[in-house]
Amino acid sequence: MSFLPFVQGIGIGASMIIPIGAQNSFVLNQAIKRNYHLMAAAICVICDICLMALGVFGGGQLIASNDIAFTLITWGGILFLFGYGLLSFKTVLWPSASKDASSNEQKSLKVVVITTLAVTLLNPHVYLDTVVILGSVGGQFVGNEKIAFAIGLMLASVMWFTALATGAAKMSHLLSQPKIKRGIDFVVGIIMWGIAGMLFSDWMG
Repeated sequence: MSFLPFVQGIGIGASMIIPIGAQNSFVLNQAIKRNYHLMAAAICVICDICLMALGVFGGGQLIASNDIAFTLITWGGILFLFGYGLLSFKTVLWPSASKDASSNEQKSLKVVVITTLAVTLLNPHVYLDTVVILGSVGGQFVGNEKIAFAIGLMLASVMWFTALATGAAKMSHLLSQPKIKRGIDFVVGIIMWGIAGMLFSDWMG
């Protein structure tokens, strides 16, 4: 395996994945609740691997050029992220009501899977980052170097989401304290609405 492209893949992949976004926020929340957090992380990793492979091995232009698909994904993402952000703000503004419902707050496996897929696949920025941008960088490599670069990208996703899910779960006793949890919910709401706003702005522009 070509070592330098592999290391470049890890570094570039981490720089695209680690900044807080919808995926990270959702996995973090599930880990704090210890509610199928490893499943959520695994779904994020699998989606990343598929999209990264699609981009590096030639599918970037196909995705980027489909305006109808991007419009549908964009509006689906706007509506979903706005709704998810609204729920986060609800727990901040009405903590007592949220606390009363906390005993039933654990989501079923089906809900966690569907929500993780929605957070991941209804965000066009995910496609732009993993397929278009990483795909264009990967296009600079050929043969074994391209494979090494792709493996590095994928490993970055595996390491980050595994660390995020397991680390937050281990610290759940601290992160689940009411004041800290409300602070996290507020940040999550801001992130979700911020991404929704950016999607709307991009669509308008």
